[in-house]
Amino acid sequence: MTKDLVPFRRLSFAAAAATLVLTSLGALVRATGSGLGCRDEWPTCVGGWIAPFEYHALIEYSHRVVAAVVVVLLLACVVAARRWMRPARIFFGVTLASFAVVCVQAWLGRIVVTSELHGALVTAHLVMALVLVALTTWTAVAAYAYGRSRATGTHRRMFRLALGALIGLAPLLVVGAYVRERGAGLAFGDWPLMGGRLIPALDNPGAALHFAHRVFALLLAGHLLGLAVRARRDDRADVRRFAFAGVALFVTQALVGAANVWTTLHPSAVLGHASLAFLTWSAFVALAVVSRLGPRPQAPDARPGRVAAYVALTKPRIVVLLLVTTIPAMVLAAQGLPSVWLMAATLIGGMLTAGSANALNQYLERDIDEKMGRTRSRPLPSRTVGPRGALTFAIVLGIGGFVWLTAVVNLLSALLAASAILFYVLVYTLLLKRNTPQNIVIGGAAGAVPVLVGWAAVTGTIEAPAWVMFAIIFLWTPPHFWALAMRYRDDYAAAGVPMLPVVRGDRSTTAQILAYALVLVAATLFLSPVGGLGALYALSAALLGGGFIYRAVRLRWEPGGESALKLFRYSVSYLALLFGAIAADRLVW
Repeated sequence: MTKDLVPFRRLSFAAAAATLVLTSLGALVRATGSGLGCRDEWPTCVGGWIAPFEYHALIEYSHRVVAAVVVVLLLACVVAARRWMRPARIFFGVTLASFAVVCVQAWLGRIVVTSELHGALVTAHLVMALVLVALTTWTAVAAYAYGRSRATGTHRRMFRLALGALIGLAPLLVVGAYVRERGAGLAFGDWPLMGGRLIPALDNPGAALHFAHRVFALLLAGHLLGLAVRARRDDRADVRRFAFAGVALFVTQALVGAANVWTTLHPSAVLGHASLAFLTWSAFVALAVVSRLGPRPQAPDARPGRVAAYVALTKPRIVVLLLVTTIPAMVLAAQGLPSVWLMAATLIGGMLTAGSANALNQYLERDIDEKMGRTRSRPLPSRTVGPRGALTFAIVLGIGGFVWLTAVVNLLSALLAASAILFYVLVYTLLLKRNTPQNIVIGGAAGAVPVLVGWAAVTGTIEAPAWVMFAIIFLWTPPHFWALAMRYRDDYAAAGVPMLPVVRGDRSTTAQILAYALVLVAATLFLSPVGGLGALYALSAALLGGGFIYRAVRLRWEPGGESALKLFRYSVSYLALLFGAIAADRLVW
């Protein structure tokens, strides 16, 4: 089962992470008042299956889309636990319970919408969300720690403290949700006092609820102080990390709760308070799991050159190539040169989100990279960066990119960039890469999203020329990557990755490369009338396409590593020059 434990760990982690994203989006729905953004319809949204481009509808619809992703991931976890974790039957039971809870949660969400946000139902929805977060967190952390022995002696005390934290958090979070639903968040306009007093006059139900919430928080704070003192003396690194993370999240949430009062329930403060609640809950569930286990050796210190290693995690050359396609898309959308600020802001957001996707990819594929000579020197296989550091870095980049694009560019561009991360990580890396020789065909969609982000940044919509540019990059990706896979076929075979040259051989691969090259060139020529481009672009597309087809034919006649490498190198220049011609045509003509 050791071999099968790694993919199960990754799948369970993806489900837990997606669940936390789902709860944060639920908090965003409540903070922005978007609970009826799709009116009182479910599962449709304003009369259709695709949300209209309206602020509240998009927020509510994004919550539903991520909920669907979580349902699929949890169903996959059930299947994986049944197939790969048979000796540990508890994983099957917990994953099955998680799937059942998310289905009930979806049904409850429907009732919440059709009841037009009944307060008690909204609170029940939150309680089920806490149960779901607890189950998915337990699965991910237990899979990570699987095989370690139970803690004995003094180590057991930390488990009891972690369990006490969860017992204290549960009523605190439920009462807090009910305070929100009863409109009692501003029952007292000061903090930390209440009406200028430590013990206020409880002359109405709202004041009593608000007071109860603060009392629960104060009692839990005292418990967590003892937990933090005990954690400092614990010799288990993972226990200390989760303990301090949970305490830090609780303190931050308390301060954001104060900001709710100080800002009279500003949406950003409400969102932060609710999102941190789920993160805090998840941290203490994780602490309860790891505190049941005995010590484990600490990870070795990272090697020098960590800053450069973190940069390498983002795959800078790939990021640059993706961003090269963004600016021409913006130029074509604007029919000229957009503002320098808008281009810079879009590039910054694109760089952060693309870097996040690449870093997550390296984190999830570190076992493959360790087996391949071409990738063995990357930061994770070389131990220059630890897995936890890489994962944290990737998540921070992704969240930062999404927030940046939302705040500075527009919500559509941010959602598109986030969709690229999710598709690249969940669909390509986790589902396709190791299971089908067509992995790069489908996975190439993630690399084509930057043109949509650029177009949306300028226009706030996605129009036909943007989709044609998307198709160009989508069609360019398979021949580009298969050429590289032919050059490093033995590496992929050793790592057990079913790339097309490994599974089908050179003859089938070169035939498909040539077929894709022909369709690719046709798509580039089709962009000329659709995008209103002139002779400069048409001539450039024809000449560059001719060069691509010529090299594909040569590879078909003379298959081999060197010919494949020449096509790969040409394909990189081809894409950059083609999109450069798009920008030049608009600016010159």
